[in-house]
Amino acid sequence: MRRILILLAALLPLMGALGASPAEARLGGGFSFGSRGTHSYFAPRSTSLAPSAAPFDRTQVPVGGYGRPAGYGMGGSMFGRHPFATGLMGGLLGAGIFGMLFGGGFFHSGLGFGGLFGTIIQLLLLFFIIRFLFRLFAGGGGRTQRPIAASASGPVPGGWQGVSSGMGGGMNATQPLQLTPADQAAFEQCLVYVQQAWGNQDIAAISRAATPEMVGYFNEQLATLTRQGLRNRVADIRVETMELSEAWSEGDTDYATTAMRFSMLDMTQDARGQIIDGSATTRALVTEIWTFTRRRGGHWILAAIQQTR
Repeated sequence: MRRILILLAALLPLMGALGASPAEARLGGGFSFGSRGTHSYFAPRSTSLAPSAAPFDRTQVPVGGYGRPAGYGMGGSMFGRHPFATGLMGGLLGAGIFGMLFGGGFFHSGLGFGGLFGTIIQLLLLFFIIRFLFRLFAGGGGRTQRPIAASASGPVPGGWQGVSSGMGGGMNATQPLQLTPADQAAFEQCLVYVQQAWGNQDIAAISRAATPEMVGYFNEQLATLTRQGLRNRVADIRVETMELSEAWSEGDTDYATTAMRFSMLDMTQDARGQIIDGSATTRALVTEIWTFTRRRGGHWILAAIQQTR
């Protein structure tokens, strides 16, 4: 019994690490969530930066509240999108725990190293295998990330003066919204501000630039990272370019959905301050679809983030 308790104690940190890959420690965790008003269950209009968008994994808009179209359902988790990964991980863990309880180690006699030390080594190997599979199957989630040179160019100007968008089919009580370069600048400022506040773990600051719904999701993510002993830090955020998808008004509330391509120094640290993912010198390039909202006469705040696919 004592041996089993020791093995379980060794396994718990690994299972916690499997809950969220360090690569998903960035703002939003690589998922799609938030609300786009009456457009929440309609895909944003295609842009060259983001030909298609992942549907929301989480939203507070009631299902069917705005006429949910077929073929644009909720995205679900990585395991919901990839049943093979679910079955494989379940089989590995089930077989491993069975072997451990009956004295053979996680891989029983086939790969036994002998004794407690051998079993811990096997657990570590299993962790890295599952982590590799997690990233392999989650890679289709739509987030674009690649290293780029440190001398990245600034935002691409132009194309916003007097821009308006058409509406998706089936939506009522919406009006096209005219946008200007001042709105473009506000979107850029909001993205940089929220990212900086995230790197500082400052929920109060994020609440000044995001809807209560988004603040709730970010707060949950930060709590999860804290439990895992992880911290995500970002620095030198730059908006490389952006492209309007659609902009509209619903009563006295305005919305704008924009494909955003931005780069930053992105790193995840453990409790000792060691970088376990990302880099302090190599920039990461990310493309996401951000939706902003404002009350008439107010300032733009973040209402949704969607991954490209």
